[in-house]
Order: sequence, then structure tokens, then C-alpha cells
Amino acid sequence: MSVHSAGILVYRYKNSDLQVLLVHPGGPFWSRKDLGSWSIPKGIFDESENPLDAAKREFMEETGFAVEGEFIELGELRQPSKKIIHAWSIEDNFDISQLKSNTFKLEWPRKSGNILEYPEVDKGEWFSLDIAQKKIFKGQREFLARLVKRVQFSRNKV
Repeated sequence: MSVHSAGILVYRYKNSDLQVLLVHPGGPFWSRKDLGSWSIPKGIFDESENPLDAAKREFMEETGFAVEGEFIELGELRQPSKKIIHAWSIEDNFDISQLKSNTFKLEWPRKSGNILEYPEVDKGEWFSLDIAQKKIFKGQREFLARLVKRVQFSRNKV
């Protein structure tokens, strides 16, 4: 049985350039990693929860921002870990300086007996698509391509 995760890829236009909001995982393992270490805000859900509702909940938990409106479905991707990520996108313009993430507890260093608290997400940033392609986890890059196709299609319809 696969683990399922749901997330939201928020986008905006700045000076007519498409930008996406990505988050960096918190905790000591990720503290010195950058390229290929960013993600869409997402988290695990079980079969009793609606995937889009889970994505909204996880977005709120990882960023502190509530997201509502007309979502664009980006489908799902199977990760190298076999986890399946379900994703949606929406246009918004959050002030990333106001990001506030939930926390988790972790014994660090391992087997030390020291239990420390870390944010699930230690930072978020708006990135151009070129930079986002380098920052995002490899297994999530296809969501960027899907976003571009869907946004171009919806802009051409108007």
C-alpha cells in the first residue's frame, strides 16, 4: 500500500513573470541543503480524508496561510520513495515574511537523549520557474511543467 501526500503549488505573476511558492523542510537534516531540497507545501493523508481538503490543511500547517478559491488540479506523481503526491495549484500573493509553520520534536543528535523542537518548514520563497526547477525535489519537477501548461491554457481561453 502506497503512502499518499497532498499539496498546493501557489503561483503568482510578478512583472508578468510566473513565480511559484516553495518551502524548505525544517530540522537538522535539511539545514545545509538547498538545491533539490525544496518542496510544494504538502503532507500525508489517509483514505478517509478528501485529498484537496488534506492539501489545504497541510498548506495551513506548513505556512500559516489559509488558501481558498478556484484550484487547478495538477494530478498525481509517484515519487522515487513510492509515495504518491496529489497536487493542486492556485494563484495568490502571500507575504512570505509572515510564514509560520507547525513544529515537530526530534531526538538530535541521534541517541543523545536531547529532544528538540523544529519547524516543519524553516522558510518559504517565491521563485521564478528557472530557479524553482533547480530548487524543487526532483520527483516534484513535473508539477511545475503541468502548472505552466494549465496556466497558459487558461490564459489563452480569456
